[in-house]
Amino acid sequence: MIFAVMVALLVTMVLALLRAFLGPGLYNRILAINNFGTKTVLFIAVAGFLFGRPEFLDIGILYALVNFVATVAVLRLTHYKELLSGSKGGEGQ
Repeated sequence: MIFAVMVALLVTMVLALLRAFLGPGLYNRILAINNFGTKTVLFIAVAGFLFGRPEFLDIGILYALVNFVATVAVLRLTHYKELLSGSKGGEGQ
């Protein structure tokens, strides 16, 4: 059963990457990358449970923190770039 959960997480991670590469706009792509990071944290937690290594949860929590900080940083960077260029919404890029 846990193996099926890992396969399902891998499938959703691939779908998130497809959305990131083919997304219609910049913010949709950033959201897909954030979604991929969240699925990675879940994958690490499930792998730790499957292999009997509870210390994987610490790695997952650290990765979640890095994912959150990186997402906020990228969103701020794109917001400032939009302010400088005068465009809105990030669509059509």
